Amino acid sequence: MKVFDLMNDQPTHITHFNSDFFLSRVGKMNGESRLSYMQLKKEGVIGYHQTTVPQLMVIVEGEGKVRGKKEGYTKIKAGQAVLWAKDEWHETKSADGMSALVIESEEMTCHITELFDYIN
Repeated sequence: MKVFDLMNDQPTHITHFNSDFFLSRVGKMNGESRLSYMQLKKEGVIGYHQTTVPQLMVIVEGEGKVRGKKEGYTKIKAGQAVLWAKDEWHETKSADGMSALVIESEEMTCHITELFDYIN
């Protein structure tokens, strides 16, 4: 399991068309992929289970905690992402609630160098 701050990987400042925002390219999927939106309510939990494909969870609101195979949890919050490799055991919890986008794909190319190194 790896946790990443998405805006700390040198985001690109976009100004085209009178825009003013920062963009962090996270990855590219090939072949069959799934994009899901998930919401954990107060005291929500995604039970301890094994991934079937690489899985990237991008936290968009709230905070929680995650763990991989090792005991102990890592705190996560909006603006961070968590990547689990294929067959990795993991669990997610939130005391106050959390929303995230979850991307699953057999073939995932990550643009954040540390993510790429982790899944390859």
